Amino acid sequence: MADPRPIFEYNEESQADKFARKSKDSPFMIVGILGLIGVCGLGAYKYKTKGKMSTSVFLMQLRVAAQGTVVAALTVGLAYTLAKEHLFKDKKD
Repeated sequence: MADPRPIFEYNEESQADKFARKSKDSPFMIVGILGLIGVCGLGAYKYKTKGKMSTSVFLMQLRVAAQGTVVAALTVGLAYTLAKEHLFKDKKD
């Protein structure tokens, strides 16, 4: 006989619920996103005073700074997680 229950459960999860769950799972992702927004905001502010630098070079440097911020935050998060799981693990197990 066929089971009347569906194979997969489709929970209706709002974007706010998904964001809260993801931020609880990996808080350094949120730090990376906030760093990205900060770098982009600073870049928009500094765009007025870029001097003789061409716009394409300015935007390329801004992109590298934004990506570096996100990668650094995620790397720190990964190192923290690995250290917590392997180095600072309780010997009770």
